[in-house]
Amino acid sequence: MSSGSRKGPQKHQNKFAWKPNDSGQINPTEVGGRLRPYSEVTGVCLRCKEQIEWKRKYGKYKALIEPAKCQRCSKRNVRQAYHNLCTGCAKEHRICAKCSCRVGNIIGRDILEVEAEQKTLEEAIKNARERDRRTLLRTMNKGKPRSSNKTPTNVDDEAGEASVEELEEFTGDS
Repeated sequence: MSSGSRKGPQKHQNKFAWKPNDSGQINPTEVGGRLRPYSEVTGVCLRCKEQIEWKRKYGKYKALIEPAKCQRCSKRNVRQAYHNLCTGCAKEHRICAKCSCRVGNIIGRDILEVEAEQKTLEEAIKNARERDRRTLLRTMNKGKPRSSNKTPTNVDDEAGEASVEELEEFTGDS
């Protein structure tokens, strides 16, 4: 009887979870280290996002060194690892950038959308009262480490960071 036909739970349960790079130290300046964390996974379906997150969790993730070629437009625009399509083609055809399946819900936001929202936040902060401005900046910086002086990259997803709606609430604009 082969081991592949056996049904049921595994024979020996692990006592503790396997950890990648447990024996050696991770260089904090490498991609995925403490000082250079991985970028956010965007433009993919939920299933593909979970696959990429699994690769990151278990040390199997290989970051892209140079941009890859898009399978639709044949330009070197693919900037994220394990993606087959550039963000433009994926957005235009409304498909997942990794598996090319048509889905209604794409995970993450485009970099241009994030930058546009950051610009509107900064404009609103500039026009706000000093008291409201300090309150909003304190709220935005609550979840970030102290070493970073940049504004948050993903405003809506993390708790403790302000969004455009909260900003309008503080400033009283409608």
